[in-house]
Amino acid sequence: MPNHTPVRLADINIESYIFFGAGAAVAWQLAYPGVGRGVARHSQTLRRPFSRLRATMSYIYAVSLGTDEDRATIARHVNRAHVPVQGEDYSAFDRDLQLWVAATLYRGGLEMYELFVGPVPESSREPLYQEAWAFGRTLQVADEQWPPTADAFDAWWESRQLELRVDEEVRAYLHAVLENGAPWYLRPALPLQAFVTRAMLPPHLRQMFALPWAPADEKRWQRFRRWAPRLYWLQPRWLRHLPARYFLRKLRQLGK
Repeated sequence: MPNHTPVRLADINIESYIFFGAGAAVAWQLAYPGVGRGVARHSQTLRRPFSRLRATMSYIYAVSLGTDEDRATIARHVNRAHVPVQGEDYSAFDRDLQLWVAATLYRGGLEMYELFVGPVPESSREPLYQEAWAFGRTLQVADEQWPPTADAFDAWWESRQLELRVDEEVRAYLHAVLENGAPWYLRPALPLQAFVTRAMLPPHLRQMFALPWAPADEKRWQRFRRWAPRLYWLQPRWLRHLPARYFLRKLRQLGK
């Protein structure tokens, strides 16, 4: 198993293991009320699942692996998509809501790295955290909005837990995504994705979304944690990095 020193954002996001964290990142985003309402009422995920997957992954790859031109292309695309996402108490251009979404992408990547590789070295914590500010910078988030240090971010994240709320509309949307939010050719993988999503969420968030978790699930999760990384690192590099290269290539075609 590789040991990246120092760990950079690109080291994490080029690996296809980040797909396992996608459902949990979506759940965290939806739990913040303004984000949840906006996504549940305007997202194309259930109608056009591949287009939504491509947009999300293109954003992650452009920010962490792409060029300045790639980031400019995805910023234009995201800004156009955000124009109609407006409501009485939410806006896709609300910088505080955008910061929350960017924070979930940073935190989700950390969790996947820890699961498939191990703890981030202490020497990499601050540089990696400041790299992640680019997730907001490519939207409308100013660097000054981020907590100044990785420790300050952890405290900020904990304080935000008190603001999380999930209503029936948002709850139903997440359940629909976990059951049907993938192109037909990826739907056989949805039960595993839904299971990992439930496993990655803390108890209070599972309760908000009415997601079950039993002792048998915990045993399955411990087996997954033991075997999934071993099996993952048996795969050749070209296969592990194929999704990143594919989505970046498609983004660059879009920018021409």
